Amino acid sequence: MTAIFEVFSAFFRLGLVSFGGPAAHIGFFKQEFVDNKQWLSQQEYANLVALSQFLPGPGSSQVGFAIGLHRAGKLGAIAAFIGFTLPSAALMLVLALAANFSNNNPIVMGLIAGLKIAALVVVVDAVRQMYGQFCSNQYLSGACFVTAASLLLFPQLSTQLVCLALAALIGLALNEKLLIPKPPTNTNTITNKTGSIKFGYLAVFIALLFLPFLNLNPLIHSFSQFYQAGSWVFGGGHVVLPLLQQTLSGDVNQEQFLTAYAAAQAVPGPMFTIASYLGAVVGQQNPLVYASLATIAIFLPGFLLVLAFVDAWQALAQKAKFSAAMQMVNAAVVGLLIAALYNPIFTSAIHSNLEFVLALLGFFLLRVVKLPLYIMLLSLGGAGILLLA
Repeated sequence: MTAIFEVFSAFFRLGLVSFGGPAAHIGFFKQEFVDNKQWLSQQEYANLVALSQFLPGPGSSQVGFAIGLHRAGKLGAIAAFIGFTLPSAALMLVLALAANFSNNNPIVMGLIAGLKIAALVVVVDAVRQMYGQFCSNQYLSGACFVTAASLLLFPQLSTQLVCLALAALIGLALNEKLLIPKPPTNTNTITNKTGSIKFGYLAVFIALLFLPFLNLNPLIHSFSQFYQAGSWVFGGGHVVLPLLQQTLSGDVNQEQFLTAYAAAQAVPGPMFTIASYLGAVVGQQNPLVYASLATIAIFLPGFLLVLAFVDAWQALAQKAKFSAAMQMVNAAVVGLLIAALYNPIFTSAIHSNLEFVLALLGFFLLRVVKLPLYIMLLSLGGAGILLLA
């Protein structure tokens, strides 16, 4: 139970301050669980990030779920999900019930602006370290550069998937030419002995896709709507928005949907908690139940797939040919983070010289002064209130 509470408390603290979207969350997780707590190695972490890019669902939340699974088993995975999602989901429910939230309040806006700058600092630091770790020769640096350039020039989901697939194929083709020594085995490993696919979880994932073909009561019908949306999303929170808008067109009007989207931008944590807001709108007679069920439903597909594939993925990473492919994919993932570092993180956080100076200050505090992450976050949040409100 101690390990489960440790997982919950760590993810709950991050859930309170994790502004900036999936790329920022990945940076926060690396800082906290790889650099500070050393719950898993950089290689294991990179493998989890790469897996989350290939599976549908909320990428950063899937990484967090897998970290919780690694640390404290299935209950630890659930604790990680609840801890990281609860602050955002609770705020979204409150905002839905209030229907008139305070994101135009100058103090709130200043705080959010400061925390967005902090998210930029965290991602810059994560990219810097991950580039040094996973782009150690010309092939890997090339994969990183081509992926980042492709996504900046053609920012579509298809570009991301093509880049990752090509990186894997090129890694298989190059194989020994990569000449990268295999990292030492970490005794604190996330794999099991067999490294097999868990077909039971995969079967549950597939079975729930058939819910729309059944005669459903309103509550289960709502669950099915959000489950379907979460099952077909590659690329993170922003990609789920058009799917949700189409799925819920008969239950949520345009004004309500745009309000939910604005709220999701203003709160920390995963954007998938837009489901908490929309669930409360759909189930106005029982908003707490509908919001809770919608939140579980939209996250559930991605988590079932993590449980199904994480062991097999990590075991495959130990095989020579697949390891070469994974090294190229990891380098491409760094390119994904570089592209996300510019858009949307930099473009949404930096609008003036003052904001850029605050970003430099945050990097100085984190890397030179070596202040704990939460102190840097509080410092920039306070600076945002004082200088940007």
